[in-house]
Amino acid sequence: MSRFWSQHVAGLTPYTPGEQPKIDRLLKLNTNEHPYGPSPRALEAIRQCADDRLRLYPDNESTALRLAVAAYYDVKPDQVMPGNGSDEVLAHVFNALFRHDGRPLLLPDITYSFYRTYCKLFDIPTRLIPLADDFSIRPEDYLNLDIKPAGIIFANPNAPTGMALELEQIERIARGNPDVAVVVDEAYVDFGAQSAVSLLERCPNIVVIHTFSKSRALAGMRVGYSVASREITEGLLRVKDSFNSYPLDSLAIAAAVASIEDHAYFESSTRKIVEARQFLSQQLETIGFEVLPSKTNFVFAHHPAHDAAELAAKLREEGILVRHFQAPRISQYLRITVGTHEQCARLCNTLSELTLRTG
Repeated sequence: MSRFWSQHVAGLTPYTPGEQPKIDRLLKLNTNEHPYGPSPRALEAIRQCADDRLRLYPDNESTALRLAVAAYYDVKPDQVMPGNGSDEVLAHVFNALFRHDGRPLLLPDITYSFYRTYCKLFDIPTRLIPLADDFSIRPEDYLNLDIKPAGIIFANPNAPTGMALELEQIERIARGNPDVAVVVDEAYVDFGAQSAVSLLERCPNIVVIHTFSKSRALAGMRVGYSVASREITEGLLRVKDSFNSYPLDSLAIAAAVASIEDHAYFESSTRKIVEARQFLSQQLETIGFEVLPSKTNFVFAHHPAHDAAELAAKLREEGILVRHFQAPRISQYLRITVGTHEQCARLCNTLSELTLRTG
C-alpha cells in the first residue's frame, strides 16, 4: 500500500473487463461488442462535428441527446441523464440513491460484477439474493423483506446469464418496495426483452439504465443514460454536476443522436443479431452444449463433458476469445458474444473439433 493512497484504496477490488487483445488475428467473442458497426448516420455525424468547434466545450446538459432519448421513449427531457457510458451513470446511481445509513443494497448473486465494485467504492453493504436453480430472478425473493433495503438493482436481461424478467415481474418488485429505488440495468434489452421505461408512470421508484455500447454499436464513444422520474433525475444530476459537468464530448453527443434517430439501421442490425443468436444456440446444442434462453447479444452455455476453463483456453489457442468467469455456480459456463453468421459458424466448427478431439 502506497503512503500516498487514501485509506480506502487498498481495500478496493477493481472491476476486471474482458480481454482487449493487442493483436488483430483473434476473433473477439468475449465482450459483447456489436459485429456490424454503428449506423452510417452516426459515423457521418462524427465527421461533420470534427472541425474547429472542438475548441469549444460541449453542451454540459447534452440537450440534443436528452431530447432524442425523450422523444424515443415518450418521456420528458428532464427525466433523462446522459453519462460517459452506462458505467458512469451507474456510479452516480450508487452514489445518489443507495447510500442510506448502512442499509444493504439487494442484488442477485449472479449479475454484472461491477455492481459489487461500486458497493465497495461507495461503502454500501450488500445482500445477495440467489438466483433460482434455472438462473432466473424470482420476484418473490425481493418482496416482504425483513429489512428496509437501501435499494434494489438487477440487469434485465441479466448478465451473464442472458435471461430476462417480464414487465409484470419488474412491476411486482417495484410496487413491493415503493420507498426505495429499483434500478433496472437494460444494457441488452433491445435484443428481445421489454423496457421498464413503460412502467415509470405507475412505478416512480424505477430507474432504467441504457447504453449505446451494445445495440447501437458505439462502445468506443462511451455513451449511456438513465431514464427515471424528475425527482430521481434531479438527484442524479446533482451528483453528476458535483463530479463532472461535461461527461459527454461533442462527437459522442452527435453520434448518439444520429444513431437513435436511424430507426431502420437499428432494427435491421438487431434483427440480424437475433437471427444469428438462434443459429448459434442451435449449433451449440447440436455439439452437446446446454444453452440458457437468451434475450441478449450473447449466449451462456456449458458442456457437461468438458471443463469450461479448458475450452476457453483451447479456443484462444485457435484464435477465438470467449468469456469465462471463475465464480461460484457459473465456473462451468462460457459467455459467448453473438457475432456474424460466419463468425458463429467458425466458433461452432472449432468447438465441434475440440470436443471430438478431447471427448
